[in-house]
Amino acid sequence: MSDKCERNSERRDAGAVLADNRALAEDRRERMREDFCDPVCIHTDQVYDSCRERDCIENQRVFFTQSSQNIIDRAINVKAKSAEIIWIYTDVEEVPFNRGFFTVDIKYFFRVTFEVFLGVSNPVEVEGLTTFDKKVILFGSEGSAKIFTSKYDPNESISQMWKKNNLPTAIVEAVEPIALSAKLVDAECCCCGDATSNFIAIPKNICNCFDDELVIDSCERTVLVSLGIFTIVKIERKVQLLVNAVDFCVPSKECVAATDENPCALFNRIRFPMDEFFPPQRSAFDDDINDGCGCGCGCGER
Repeated sequence: MSDKCERNSERRDAGAVLADNRALAEDRRERMREDFCDPVCIHTDQVYDSCRERDCIENQRVFFTQSSQNIIDRAINVKAKSAEIIWIYTDVEEVPFNRGFFTVDIKYFFRVTFEVFLGVSNPVEVEGLTTFDKKVILFGSEGSAKIFTSKYDPNESISQMWKKNNLPTAIVEAVEPIALSAKLVDAECCCCGDATSNFIAIPKNICNCFDDELVIDSCERTVLVSLGIFTIVKIERKVQLLVNAVDFCVPSKECVAATDENPCALFNRIRFPMDEFFPPQRSAFDDDINDGCGCGCGCGER
């Protein structure tokens, strides 16, 4: 009896979904006849210029917490295991005597995971912070109109921002970096976060991503890491565009919800991961291999 009731319930659900789809299709036809007969004006971001970059970041110094630094001081070898981007800071400035062009200063903050070997035993994992700076020049057009919105309040930073709110916006997209290598070296002592040292001060919110305060003072050993990173940088401005509208973006599928009452129903909707059981053959990698030299250090097409 329960199986029959469940089948009847599924038929009713399928009938309801079909009825909803028919109603949506009819509503769409009605809107296209009435509301979408003329172009509409939208306020959006237009990309004025963009570039892609392949960077091989070599021998960047790593900052550790005190507990991790104690392990590094006793290490006989280290191996870079993985790396991830914590945050990317950007700043846009006009290029003097070159109208319409802007410099984009980019600062990356990476969290790198290392395997540290203290002897013949299994390696110990530690995490550290490294940074990387770069600058690109892109075309961002000109704009003298200052833009203010009701949803943004700069609070205390208004004194620094009121003269810069007509600049274009820099967008940086990056995939997780590739940990290429790491090596132990002797280092001169310095203080983490000391603006007078050779290292720029680390923002507090970046330091909070680690379980303890990042320090470098009184260290005898340090780690230099090399990373490979792929980046796309874009410059955008707010513009008003007249476009031909087809319809509203009405979702066409139902939301899939996970329920404690019937977890197997959700599991049965997941596609079987066939590719995970059958790794691709060499032919699938030939195009990638032939496109570059495979060193990941800036060779090949930029």
